[in-house]
Amino acid sequence: MKKMILALLLLGVAVGGYLYYRKVSTGPEYSLLQAAKAVNDHDPAAFERYVDVGSVTSSLVDDVTEQGSVLGMLNPGGIAVKGALRLLKPQLAKAARQEVQRYVETGSVEAAASVPKPIGNVSLLGLAGKVVSPESKFKGIKYSNQTDEEALVGLEFTQPRFDTTLVLEVKMLNKGDYWQATQITNTADILKHVARLEKQRLLGR
Repeated sequence: MKKMILALLLLGVAVGGYLYYRKVSTGPEYSLLQAAKAVNDHDPAAFERYVDVGSVTSSLVDDVTEQGSVLGMLNPGGIAVKGALRLLKPQLAKAARQEVQRYVETGSVEAAASVPKPIGNVSLLGLAGKVVSPESKFKGIKYSNQTDEEALVGLEFTQPRFDTTLVLEVKMLNKGDYWQATQITNTADILKHVARLEKQRLLGR
C-alpha cells in the first residue's frame, strides 16, 4: 500500500511538472523570450514566428502619424510633414518593417537606419530610441493578463534619460503551441508621455 501511495504521489508530481512546463513553455512570456533570443541569434525567420512584424509596424506607423507633438522628434519639419506622413502610411510601414528585419539580421542600428525612407529621416528605430534608449535596461514583465485567445503583457524598461521607467504593453495572439505579438497597444500614450518628459528636460524642470 505504501509503495502504491508513493507511486501515485510521484505520478502526480510528474504530471503536475509536465503541465507546468507546458504552461510556461507555451505561454506568451516564453514566446517573447524566444523573440528576444531570435534577435540575439540574428534569426529573422524565428523572430517573425513570434512577432507579426507587418502588424506591429503598421500599427506603430498609424500611432506615430496621429501624434503631431512627437513628429518633431523624428523630423525637424515634423508638423509640416504630418499630412504627408498620413498619405505615405503604406510606404512608411514597409520601410519600418525593413528596418526591423535589417536590425534582426545584423544587430546593427546603423545598418537598419540605412534603409531608404519614403520621406525625410522619419525612422521607426529613431522613434524607438526616444522611448527605449541604448542605455535602457529591461526590468522585467510588469503584468500579464491572459485569456484563451489573447494576452496583454506589460514590459518594463528603465529610461535613464528621464530617470524613470516606461511600460510597453504588447498584445499577443494564441497560435496554438506559441503566442505571437501583433501590436504595442499603448504607443500613443507612451509617445505623448515621452514628449512631455523631453519638454520638461529641455526647460530644466
